[in-house]
Amino acid sequence: MRYFSSDVLSVADELTVAYVEIFAAPPWEHRNAKATRAAFRERLEADAHRPGFRAVLAVSDDGVVDGFATGWTTQAPFRTDRAYGKVTRRLGADRVNELLVGAFEVDELGVRPHARSTGLGRRLLSALTADATVCGGRSWLLTWYQAHDTLAFYRRIGWQEPDPLPGSETDIVVFLSPS
Repeated sequence: MRYFSSDVLSVADELTVAYVEIFAAPPWEHRNAKATRAAFRERLEADAHRPGFRAVLAVSDDGVVDGFATGWTTQAPFRTDRAYGKVTRRLGADRVNELLVGAFEVDELGVRPHARSTGLGRRLLSALTADATVCGGRSWLLTWYQAHDTLAFYRRIGWQEPDPLPGSETDIVVFLSPS
């Protein structure tokens, strides 16, 4: 495991290749690979400077990124871009402030197909969130409701889904780290 803060940009090319291989394939195959590459690279360059940003990469002996995880401390006010508005709609502003603001947000977790079913995803997630003590030990993430294997993975390792507000289901699912 290799740990990074904003210096993750020194391996941005390798990380982007892995990201596109993972997140332009099923169940995300509807994404255009070129657009996915550009959007991720732009986000990474901004995200690497967020308060509390850190990244963990699993790199093979030949320098290939087999998997990665990135995240940061969720700041107030809670964001409204990307899928954040759906999070607020799903949980309500009060619960977002109580459960998510000030917690460590796992933004990305990806494992390339050749490295799946090896425990790498669990190890990356554990390594990334191990230092969440600065966030009161709290971590959270969101994922797409159609990513069935991903949902099963988080449930299997003990991450919990806070109940959505009645009638506020969205196409994302929020998970909280195990207590």
